[in-house]
Amino acid sequence: MVARALSRRCPHCGSRGLFTGWFHARERCPACGVRMLRGDESWATGTYLFNLVVSELLLMAVLAVVVVSTWPDPPWAVLQWGTLALMVVMPIFFYPFARLLFLAFDMMFRPVQPEELAGPRA
Repeated sequence: MVARALSRRCPHCGSRGLFTGWFHARERCPACGVRMLRGDESWATGTYLFNLVVSELLLMAVLAVVVVSTWPDPPWAVLQWGTLALMVVMPIFFYPFARLLFLAFDMMFRPVQPEELAGPRA
């Protein structure tokens, strides 16, 4: 499920076409009909939190690699402006992946029920 989500495929069936734009997802998967928002309105908050946490962890990993690889003389000015830019860009870039990863983790803990698959074919 995680590998499918990282390739912007449906975590449940693996089909493509879940997004109509970078930020706009379809309500349901076009192939299996599973809802992209499985819970109430607060479910989207979990997606945003997941996006920010993963984005910032990736940022810290990049920062650590650059500092360790350029030690003892890291380029502090470049790191300061580069991390500022990455703090803005990473959550925007990672959003569709975070949304599908959160959906995949949700499906791991709460497996999809047959009534959730009613979607477009019902």
